[in-house]
Amino acid sequence: MSDHRDISGRHVAFFSWRDTRNPEGGGAERYLEKMAEGLAYRGAQVTILCAAHAAAPPDETVNGVRFVRRGTKLTVYREGVWALLRREFGRVDVVVDVQNGLPFFTRAATRKPVVVLMHHVHREQWPVVYPGLTGRVGWWIEHALAPRLYRRCQYVAVSRATRMELQELGVDRQRIAVVHNGTDPVLPVGVGKSHHPMVAVVGRLVPHKQVEHAIDVAVALREEHPGLRLHVVGGGWWEDELREHAARLGAGDTVVFEGHVDEARKHEVYERAWLHLMPSLKEGWGLVIGEAGMHGTPTVAYASAGGVCESIDDGRSGVLVDDQAGLLEVTRRLLDDASERTRLAEGARVMSHAYSWESAQEGFAAVLTSALDGVLVGEGTRPAVVVGHAPTDTRILAEPADRPDWSRAG
Repeated sequence: MSDHRDISGRHVAFFSWRDTRNPEGGGAERYLEKMAEGLAYRGAQVTILCAAHAAAPPDETVNGVRFVRRGTKLTVYREGVWALLRREFGRVDVVVDVQNGLPFFTRAATRKPVVVLMHHVHREQWPVVYPGLTGRVGWWIEHALAPRLYRRCQYVAVSRATRMELQELGVDRQRIAVVHNGTDPVLPVGVGKSHHPMVAVVGRLVPHKQVEHAIDVAVALREEHPGLRLHVVGGGWWEDELREHAARLGAGDTVVFEGHVDEARKHEVYERAWLHLMPSLKEGWGLVIGEAGMHGTPTVAYASAGGVCESIDDGRSGVLVDDQAGLLEVTRRLLDDASERTRLAEGARVMSHAYSWESAQEGFAAVLTSALDGVLVGEGTRPAVVVGHAPTDTRILAEPADRPDWSRAG
């Protein structure tokens, strides 16, 4: 095991708009909490400030991580800054500012090292989720103000695609470390593949996930594939619009809205599905791709979505398409071709084991210890970009000059 004395005893404060118990929580929050748990395991004191909600108490400690829930989806940003200014959490050694579109402006509230965690840039999402002035202001804050405010800070991106997007915003590539997501161990359910054609969409039901595209595909193919079902797993504020869309198309029982389900049911859907469709507009990584892959279910996604180009090995563990017409055509082809599905299923299983949370946690801890030492890491720097990759390895893209322990994990 690597030497973690640099992080042990240090207080790491995360600022995030949501946690996984929030009804709107998703993959970004899963990543956040796994990284926090990894730091706590290594002896750090860890606090997460996020928005309050009815599904969890205002204060609690889980797996060694203290959760402080304050404010609403919008006021949590103000609450976070005030908590930092008032030193509500006591001594904080390093801040992780989780920017899901908007920053917490923690750089203006502390002199301690600030690390910016970015899953992806929201250029395409602002006009979809917040059309008009609100979206334009949000995008200006994200692409113009935030890079300037955090110009001397360390960044962590979850994919190389996100790193490239950040560079386009003017962030120096030598300040952007890449730490990929992991994949949770498979939950055995033993139900096998469905006897009738079945595809699935799993995730939050919000406009930029573009679940309408999957509904369109299912309706278009049901005559060619009698008994075809699309199972939509998840909930969100866009659900009513999706149900209305399905009704307008006369989808009937072709589309099954599962709603929020427990882990067992989610994994049953993964395992029974022939294909997993991910027509999302933008993804930093796409945790559900690995979850589906664990069950031998390949994913079809849009190449333009960003991080999916790394979580999917195109043509081996799934298929990347250019547009909705491509989504329809590839889904049709794979529903018709059992041998091709079998080949992609094996690739999806292999790919799902290529990324572990343990190596991601190792990489994230390494970035934070470097930040505490006042050393920025990124592409072309020494120490190098850290990429959590492979079940028992943290792969370093260039040999570090002074931290040989970074080159291995586990």
